[in-house]
Amino acid sequence: MARFSRARSALLTVALTVGSVSGATLLATSSAQAVGLHAQVRVDQVGYLPTDAKHAYLMASGKVAHATWDVVDAKGRSVAHGAVGTKNRGAWNANYPAVYDISFTKLTKQGRYRLRVRGDVSAVSPTFAVESAEALYGHLVTDGVKFYQVQRDGADVVPGALNRQPSHLNDAHATVYQHPNFVDPANTDEIAPGDLTRIAGAPAVDVSGGWFDAGDYLKFTHSAAYGDVLLYASARALGPTAPKSLANEAAYGEQWLDKMWDMSTKTLYSQVGIGSGNGSDTQDPTFVGDHDIWRLPQADDSDTNPLDRYAAAHRPVFEAAPPGQPISPNLAGRTAAAFALAAQVDSFTDKAKAQYEYTEAVSLYAMAATKNPPDPLVTADPFGFYPESVWHDDMELGGAEIALAALALHHDPKPYLADAATWAKAYIANDTGDTFNLYDVSALAHTDLAFAIQLTGAKHLAVTRGDLVNDLKRQILDGEKHAATDPFRAAGDVNNFDVDSHTFGWIAMAAWYKALTGDSRFDAFAAEERNWLFGANAWGASFMVGEGATFPHCMQHQVANLAGSLNGKGPIAVGAVVNGPNDDSNFEGGLGDLMDGMRKCPVNGKDPFAAFNGHGASFVDDVRSWQTDEPALDMTGAAIIASASQLAVHRWLG
Repeated sequence: MARFSRARSALLTVALTVGSVSGATLLATSSAQAVGLHAQVRVDQVGYLPTDAKHAYLMASGKVAHATWDVVDAKGRSVAHGAVGTKNRGAWNANYPAVYDISFTKLTKQGRYRLRVRGDVSAVSPTFAVESAEALYGHLVTDGVKFYQVQRDGADVVPGALNRQPSHLNDAHATVYQHPNFVDPANTDEIAPGDLTRIAGAPAVDVSGGWFDAGDYLKFTHSAAYGDVLLYASARALGPTAPKSLANEAAYGEQWLDKMWDMSTKTLYSQVGIGSGNGSDTQDPTFVGDHDIWRLPQADDSDTNPLDRYAAAHRPVFEAAPPGQPISPNLAGRTAAAFALAAQVDSFTDKAKAQYEYTEAVSLYAMAATKNPPDPLVTADPFGFYPESVWHDDMELGGAEIALAALALHHDPKPYLADAATWAKAYIANDTGDTFNLYDVSALAHTDLAFAIQLTGAKHLAVTRGDLVNDLKRQILDGEKHAATDPFRAAGDVNNFDVDSHTFGWIAMAAWYKALTGDSRFDAFAAEERNWLFGANAWGASFMVGEGATFPHCMQHQVANLAGSLNGKGPIAVGAVVNGPNDDSNFEGGLGDLMDGMRKCPVNGKDPFAAFNGHGASFVDDVRSWQTDEPALDMTGAAIIASASQLAVHRWLG
């Protein structure tokens, strides 16, 4: 169960006991055997664009001096041929001390293929496609939205393949509580004994609906607002051709944020539910939390056990700040941005609704505690779940999106342009330690502020359009620099949390840079990062469920575990993106026991990925492995916006 699973540094340690996808699937698609040597071929299992610089990788157990490759079609005919180069891109681990590049860029004909290597070693890749941007990226957008549908809470669920049912209906009249005290907030979400106190006089609130944040059933304004920003920005990028499901899901998220922001009392609610209860290590706890039990979400509505009342039938709600008081600027900025993006999209079809959303954005943005921000910032209880440290980017994003909404609704954008530029300057001067992900939205803020400046012709701001483009470029170059040193051209850090989210972020940023400048210099980089995410990595795994031949089967996700397939061949949470590889130190001590009610996965306990762990990192496909195998809104949202942005820029600029 998720415990501090999204923190930047590991706050808990657990062991390396790995499980995985079906060994048969992996071995059937990527195993090899030759005299004295063995090898694997890694490809992007989702596919390549005809115009891509196409790379695959040969992992070998020793030096390969003589080998050739062929791309073969469905009938086994060679359609491209070449020699495997002899330059080792770098050792991966003791099992695979050699990694060789295979470039087949000249293959442009659309179709389905395999890559076959012969010579000193023999190996065959999984099937992959060469297909159009519409087919490749459009498919990823619609599948990503399916995972958001799996995450729906409340009465209005989408049954889907996992047969989702209405859940947590009592959230419609929830009680507001004081922020709890934790036994050890640096290492656990366990609440101190006896500590959960209602706020006297606070009315019941309707916080029903929305999305579960990750593999559990907690709901956070911090991550939901970010997810909604990504969905609305994706719908805006695709315009009238956006899938209906994408627009509907963005609207669903905005409806919940509207409940979390009470304009009349100027109150923003930050969280629904708690992680652990007040005594998992004591003999006499008085209540348990969401992370203490494993069940389908609809079970909570009929749970009459008094120990489960807070995690289940009567979940507590927490305020970001007391009514009418300044609100943590990260929350105020990003939630205001979600409302403003909704206003931009809805301005084409429903002006009255768009005007209301604009009013919400403006009212919340004005409440940001920018003069005296809380320390730490408000994200979640405990803060260790989402330890965000910067907020200028959130305020820049809020100001930029309000300015664009003002243009769409014929209001004056100038105050918000000036405000956004001020925060952009502060970010560039002080906060440039990260790239686009849940904790840093500056890349999208820079992009939209640059477009707003271009549309308005605004001058004499704290930053210029060029300043914004240059900082966006700097963030992409950070990834490109790391990719140049990695055997598989990975831009992300496989020894840290959220590598998949960051990597999708670079793909999105490459598209935004091209849209702003017309410069295609990062096209190859974006393709390489997509390749890595979908199988051209050491593990030969696609990190998005349902995409490619080999993907996670054993996510730490209660609905997927209890209502889905455990081998990828039945109902699955299509579109879910997991955290991805993580540092070996996070697995010291063991994965621990299965929780009561948890279905063992992998069923056979075998570990076909262990041989591919390297560079101090592991990928563990086991239901107990929150470190690598838990999906979340922000990770999947990153896949959606990366795909939508790339598709849009391919339509405009090719």
